[in-house]
Amino acid sequence: MQTQTENHRAKVLYDGQCAFCLKSIGILKRLDWLGRLDYVDARSAESLPPDAPAVDPERLLEEMHLLTPGGGTLHHGFGAVRWMAWRLPPLWPVAPFLYVPGVPWLGQRLYLWIARHRFQLVPCHGGVCTLPNARVKRPAVE
Repeated sequence: MQTQTENHRAKVLYDGQCAFCLKSIGILKRLDWLGRLDYVDARSAESLPPDAPAVDPERLLEEMHLLTPGGGTLHHGFGAVRWMAWRLPPLWPVAPFLYVPGVPWLGQRLYLWIARHRFQLVPCHGGVCTLPNARVKRPAVE
């Protein structure tokens, strides 16, 4: 059961077995002076919010997703970064620039490049240095 405070926080869905992602979450926690975010490991299906819109589990591991308070909207990649920039006080000065024409297009492409190469950017720990193969079809669970 969620508390009233948890209902007013966005949920950041990230790859909890990725060293780069864990470092990024550590930075977000330091920037989240107002306690606006909760952090959810997307690899742990039982920890995903029950009110979250349906999203492919493999896609959750390809890029960070953000579920807005109340479960209304799901942002991903650069869109999630833009949403957070307005809510994390240290990022307020740069938030307006994230809407300049061309910046969202470039920002998403840069975000995806970093996401695809994150296992090379930060050393691997515990042997988890790959994403599930998106081309492999998983058997249906009944």
